[in-house]
This record gives sequence, structure tokens and C-alpha cells, in this order.
Amino acid sequence: MSTVNYEIRKADDFADHAPEEEARAVDLEGLRPLPRISVHAFCESAEVQRVMERLAGDRRMAKVAMRVTGGSVAAAANMFASTSTPNLIIIESHAKPEDILPELGPLAEVCDPNTRVIVIGRYNDISLYRELIRNGISEYMVTPVGMADLLVAIASIFVDPEAEPLGRSIAFIGAKGGVGSSTIAHNCAFGVSTLFSSETILADLDLPYGTANIDFDQDPAQGIAEAVFAPDRLDEVFLDRLLTKCSEHLSLLAAPSLLDRAYDFESGAFLPVLEVLQRSAPLSVLDVPHQWSDWTRSLLSEVDEIVITAVPDLANLRNTKNMLDALKKLRPNDKPPHLVLNQVGMPKRPEIAPSDFFEPLELEPVAIIPFDVQMFGNAANSGRMIFEVDPKSAIAETFAQLSHVVTGRVAAKKPKRAGLGAMLSMLRKRK
Repeated sequence: MSTVNYEIRKADDFADHAPEEEARAVDLEGLRPLPRISVHAFCESAEVQRVMERLAGDRRMAKVAMRVTGGSVAAAANMFASTSTPNLIIIESHAKPEDILPELGPLAEVCDPNTRVIVIGRYNDISLYRELIRNGISEYMVTPVGMADLLVAIASIFVDPEAEPLGRSIAFIGAKGGVGSSTIAHNCAFGVSTLFSSETILADLDLPYGTANIDFDQDPAQGIAEAVFAPDRLDEVFLDRLLTKCSEHLSLLAAPSLLDRAYDFESGAFLPVLEVLQRSAPLSVLDVPHQWSDWTRSLLSEVDEIVITAVPDLANLRNTKNMLDALKKLRPNDKPPHLVLNQVGMPKRPEIAPSDFFEPLELEPVAIIPFDVQMFGNAANSGRMIFEVDPKSAIAETFAQLSHVVTGRVAAKKPKRAGLGAMLSMLRKRK
């Protein structure tokens, strides 16, 4: 018997996966993260072992302690004869239908009463399925089995269907400092809350330099700092006391924007905040600072959607490509991040044409936002959003489209260039 252990978050090992599995990624979008359980899988074939490796690397398995072993049902029974069994055992068996139950007998004798078992077999036999379920097996699956199938099967066993659904989380991050990611995040949060009358929380995670309080003309005494530095007190009631109301349906978890301490965080520092946010509102918008650290990597691997904002120059192109590659490894079973190209058409600045910017990325943008220093400057200086400054503008329409896309209300469409052309023409006249 050969035994191999796989770290759950070691994403590099799970970057390659079958195209047919990628097509199934969308089926997992509404699936809740699994609770803290232990899982041990025993695989007789290399194909199933690869599926288990991918399963262990999925972000919804972040709390799960999973072990993958190359071995048979007999190997599992032998191992657990001298040690306690995990919450879930996944067994692959090549036995014929009439031999599977006798093969499972020795394992049943050593299993703890609360241990669940999933059997993966080769025979699509309804009589066998009914017999296994009648004898206490939680699920019987037939090869070839996909990662998504397994994840749904485990969730059906351990995730309470009566539990309240978790809210979605969207992280906005810039490919470079100063590209306007925070502005995009703030306007998108306001757009979602206004257009859909949906309760939304905007969390400014840039503790030393956050601008959400300025953009919304707020001066809260408390915010994200109290949440992240007191995780033992953090729950929905405590979070509610830290929120500042920005509009009827939008609340702000503001950054202190002070330099009175060093803001060094461990990898999982913001995950308790994320969990409470997901339980507190249908949508949480996270304004993530432009940095690549343990805590930003950890956070980006857990959120439901990611929006990368870039401007059309070479450094942004390089950084965007690097971020897309890194996030593909961190989130191998999720869709690619959304891409916003911002500040397009800045006077006298050499730029990469949008089509040339997107080609090496192999990713179409969800929005192209022209450079308009007057509109954005007026909005920032007055503490208002674009929807409030000029609700009929092409940029306000772009933010409305972006709000639909990131919340899954419409599919991403190729951005219209008509509004962009008009804006560029107007900018040329100003020269």
C-alpha cells in the first residue's frame, strides 16, 4: 500500500485539469464551503486519485482535512483497525456488484458509528445502489467521476440544507497602484445596492490608506480594524455596530486610514471577517489593496468573484498576466477573474491599444472605462458616486453593466466602443 498526503491549499499541484471539468465549474457557484471535517480517500486507479487531488485543492474544501491514499478497501480496513476513522471515507472499488458488500464487511467492523462512506464503483447497477444505501453507505458513484460530482456529494452529506444561504463576496484588486480599483469597487457596490435594492456591505481592507470613507463622505469612529483585531468578539451583532450607513441599502466597513500602528497580518487574519460578512448580507464587496502577501492570497482564494482593474500600459499588462496565472493556481476550479480596463484615453500618455492589451491575456474585459478626470474628480471631491453625479452618462451605464455582471444577473458582454469613442473625441477637443 502506498500512501501520499496532499496539503489542501497547495494549489501548484492542482493547476492542470480536464477541460470537461472546467465546463462544470459554473455548477459549483452556489455551493457552500464545507465545514471542518476530516476526509480520507482510498484510490485504486490513477484517474480517481487525480480527481481526489483536485478536490483537495478546491477553495470550498479550505476547512477540510483531507488525505489521499493509493490503496484498496482492504488497505482501508487494515489502517483503521488501529486508528480512529475520519468523518468521511471515500472508497474506490473494482469489485463486481455481488462482491462489493462482502468486500466492505471488514471496513464496517472498524468504522466509528458516525463515519460516513462514499463508494466509487465501476458498475451502474440500481439494485447495487439500493443495497448499499440500505446498508448504511452514504452514496454510491460510478466511474468516471468528476471533481464537481464528488464535491456536491460531500456537501449533500455535511452541509445543512436548512441553513441560511451565504451571501456572495466580490474582491476588487488593482494590477498596479493608482489604477482606480478602489473607485471601481466603491461605484460597483453603490450600483448593486441601488439598482437591485440589495443589502450590500463594502469593506475597505486597505487599513493604512483606505479611501472609502472619503469617497462616501463618512467619518466613522469604528470599522474594519476593530473587526480584524478582535476575531474572538466578531459575530453578526458586533459587525452591525461597526457598520456605517452610506445609503438605504449600502453599509460601509471603513478603514481607519491611520499610521498609528503597523498593519502586518497573518495568512488567515481576514477570513473570520469574510465569514461574518457572508452571513450578514447578500453581497459583500471587498476593496483589496494592491499587494501580494499571505493574507491577500488567502483572501483571494476564498471569495466568490474577483475583479482586476488595470490601465493600458506595459507594467499593468505584465502584472495582470502574472495575477491571472497565480489565481488560476489558487482557484483551479473557478472561472477566471473579471477584467476592467480603466483610464483609457488619458491625454498625452502612450498607451497599449485595448485589443493588444487583451490578446496575450486571452481574456475579454467586462468593462472599458475612459479617462474623465473632471467627472471622477467632481465625484471624489463631493463624496458622491458616478450614479449620483451624472446618472445618464456613458460611465454610469458602464458601472450599471458591471454591477449586473459581477452579481451574475447577466453574462459578460463585449464592452461597447461607441461610448469610448465619443469620450476620446471629447478629450481630444480639450487639448
